[in-house]
Amino acid sequence: MENNPGRNPLYPIFLKLHELKLLIVGAGEVGYEKLFFILKSSPQAAITVVANWVNPEIEKLLSERAGHRVTIIQKDFEINDIDGHQLVIAATNIRELNAQIRKAAHTKGKLVNVADTPDLCDFYLGSIVTKGNLKVAISTNGKSPTFAKRFRQVLEEILPDDTNDLLLQLGAIRDQLKGGFTEKVKQLNEITASLLSKKSE
Repeated sequence: MENNPGRNPLYPIFLKLHELKLLIVGAGEVGYEKLFFILKSSPQAAITVVANWVNPEIEKLLSERAGHRVTIIQKDFEINDIDGHQLVIAATNIRELNAQIRKAAHTKGKLVNVADTPDLCDFYLGSIVTKGNLKVAISTNGKSPTFAKRFRQVLEEILPDDTNDLLLQLGAIRDQLKGGFTEKVKQLNEITASLLSKKSE
């Protein structure tokens, strides 16, 4: 078994947040930031926000997003608030409360993200680049969110605006290919090989 302390051991997955239920506890500055970026990437995410105070920026954000699926419950957190949710984000500014939320989430078998506390997280919210159907998630294993943000900006500049057109064309080509899975993969590899070839000066 490979043991490389300098290698990121995380396994990235892409969640269908419109089919899952996410709980965010806390609606201050951190809660707003989490909600903003989640909705930016997954506008139809099913989210419940529980907090005894709600940042006006959150109310403004939701008023600008028609058709959102965010429910705000203004009250103190209770353990039963976790029921019915698959994912939990503890985003309060009270460390002890965040730890309590994490413990309760684990007791109920839920995955939890504790804002700004990587050691207590089951998952991270990485920086995301989106170009149509292409989505790239970036993680520094919690070491430097600032670097992840800058690298996201670099990729956004590098990837052409017509990237989605290319993906649609490749999807159409794939649908027309004959043969089994292995043969289709071989043909697609040949078709897309030029994407990796170095252009001459």
